[in-house]
Amino acid sequence: MKTLYSAVLAAVLYASPAHADPAPASPLLGRWEVDVAKLPIPPEQRPKSVSITYSDAGAGKWRTQVDVVLPDGKAVQAVSTYTPDGTATPVEGNLEADMAATRLPAPDVMVTALALKGVPGSMRTYTVSPDGQTMTETVVYFTQDGTPAMRTNLFNRAR
Repeated sequence: MKTLYSAVLAAVLYASPAHADPAPASPLLGRWEVDVAKLPIPPEQRPKSVSITYSDAGAGKWRTQVDVVLPDGKAVQAVSTYTPDGTATPVEGNLEADMAATRLPAPDVMVTALALKGVPGSMRTYTVSPDGQTMTETVVYFTQDGTPAMRTNLFNRAR
């Protein structure tokens, strides 16, 4: 009887679906708007607006859409769909890059490397605040003479 009970218990345990809680959604998901007034460039060179939208594209993929209204009013856009595992993926729209590799080392942190026509561009780290309402973008890039430089941009959650 004890063997039958053990066999039935094992069958029930192994046949039942696991009841693990689903992984929480990344706080990066959503739409973010840059605080244009705080951009570290002269006011006349600042874009009128910049927004980044991160969305779940299904099957473990993400989609990033960047919308920029330039100082002259021209609207430009870049879009990429990728698996956030560090694999290089094409970027459509070619704002600053035609390839990107993205990884999520933590749910609230994204690291993206950009390249244009095979030439490395910038490395960007996005970090969401604990309250989920602001995102800091740290951009690492090289100046015309090859000197490494960094700048920080602040985004507010739009949705």
